[in-house]
Amino acid sequence: MFKEERDYNRFAWEDLGDIEKGRPNLGLSCPVLVYRLLQYAIRDELIKQFNVEKGREIFINAGTLAGVEFCKNILNTDLDLNEFLAELQDKLKKLNIGILRIEKTDLQKMELVLTVSEDLDCSGLPMSDETVCEWDEGFIAGILNTYTGKEFHVKEIDCWALGDRTCRFSVNLKEQV
Repeated sequence: MFKEERDYNRFAWEDLGDIEKGRPNLGLSCPVLVYRLLQYAIRDELIKQFNVEKGREIFINAGTLAGVEFCKNILNTDLDLNEFLAELQDKLKKLNIGILRIEKTDLQKMELVLTVSEDLDCSGLPMSDETVCEWDEGFIAGILNTYTGKEFHVKEIDCWALGDRTCRFSVNLKEQV
């Protein structure tokens, strides 16, 4: 039996493979339902095997890793911040990830408040007693970390699953948290 053990991330964009070649009939997309089926089954199993905090930590770390690779391979990091954020908005919408809005910016302190509507993770979910967009927190942090070379802390402050109709994230430099 093959067992892969390591204490570092090996994932890189190339690991996603040639989707067009591998799915000549089905193509690049799959329904949000399938994405959520994967996400929530993994999330539930992580919480069961570890605990809520460890499951949350794993999802944030995975999102960060994905955000780094997304930024390096999809976004132009040579743009100024406003152009970069506009490109990020455009790519997230074109890839059907979500509709990003920048509600508040303080460029001096590098603080932002962002919303993501119609997101993959939770738009349309029934009410619950918890936020569920940990992966998004990491994804946004990974993108901004890669773009700026600084470490960001991203925290979901409103969530569809809590009754809000958009997911809202507070973004701060990590040393300010």
